[in-house]
Amino acid sequence: MAKRVEDQKAALGQLFIVGFDGTELNPDLRDLFRRYPPGGVILFKRNLEDPEQIDRLTRDLQSIEPSLPMLVCIDQEGGRVWRLPPAFTFFPEAQALGNAGVDALAYSAARVIAEELSAVGIHCNFAPVLDLHTNPNNPVIGDRSFGADPTSVTALARSILLSFRAHGIAGCGKHFPGHGDTDLDSHQTLPTVSMDEKRLSSVEMSPYRMLSRDRRRPLEMVMTAHVRYPGLDPQRPATLSRRILKGALRGQIGFQGLIVTDDLEMGAITERYAPEEAALLSFRAGADLLMFCHTPSLLPACIETLYGSLRRGETSCGRASRSLRRIGRFKARLRFRIPKESARRALFLRIGCDENRNIAEQVRTFRMDPAP
Repeated sequence: MAKRVEDQKAALGQLFIVGFDGTELNPDLRDLFRRYPPGGVILFKRNLEDPEQIDRLTRDLQSIEPSLPMLVCIDQEGGRVWRLPPAFTFFPEAQALGNAGVDALAYSAARVIAEELSAVGIHCNFAPVLDLHTNPNNPVIGDRSFGADPTSVTALARSILLSFRAHGIAGCGKHFPGHGDTDLDSHQTLPTVSMDEKRLSSVEMSPYRMLSRDRRRPLEMVMTAHVRYPGLDPQRPATLSRRILKGALRGQIGFQGLIVTDDLEMGAITERYAPEEAALLSFRAGADLLMFCHTPSLLPACIETLYGSLRRGETSCGRASRSLRRIGRFKARLRFRIPKESARRALFLRIGCDENRNIAEQVRTFRMDPAP
């Protein structure tokens, strides 16, 4: 019986994406991941030194529990949100692609990013940003957005998402239902967007609706916003809101892919909620993957809280099963895209090559303030 309980708790690890310090796995982290294999990890600059080290790290991560392959994730948008070291091809912010307005250039840029990520064992890029640049005073989005027009943003995002998929990785639209019109940084505190439901539905959510209904299904994953929208839910931010995730994203828009939270260690969440409470509330709201970017030691307590809620009947076991199946299907699809070993070695040799850097230079010409 005790082993069965531990197995059930370990299975719930698939609902989590965690970040960690260091460029290799220390014994404590390795032991934690063996006990509670997480659904994925997210890598930051603190984890990444050069292509060889990144390749070793991702292979080491996959060796922990080969029967449960980890999603290896990253935020690789361009410009100020860029994690990879200088050996890789650097791209400017999304605004440059928005200024260019050329879908083919967006597709080529995404191909380079996807191939260089695939070469070192990274499967998922939390990009592109679907937020609309409607507030010039926004401290957190700004040039991370393609622009203010939903149709143009959607077209560029579609090209990027399809290119990611064709070249071995998954993309993720963010931050639902829209972070573009905030005037506070959700890394620090909780912003509020006071637009009514009609405006949010017709403008901010428009890229998600168009991409979700596209016959090619380019949008496979959506990240939530740590933002409060009184017009949709007067009480809770989107990440913790059943009305927004289940009602608007799943129900009204019809999105069928994975919902991943933004980092639950951001100030917008931690100033009001303990980690275990945030994990449980976001899961109940409809999130499939719960992300903690800095403190992997939170994983056992969050799993215990979720397990206890399931055992007491406060949270539906069917709800957990649906998320676990959705994650499993996503990983199975992704496995078919990941390049074979010989192809991966060939891609590895092309990291930062002249052809890739020439494409980045084409994008750079459309920056509003060209780099010196």
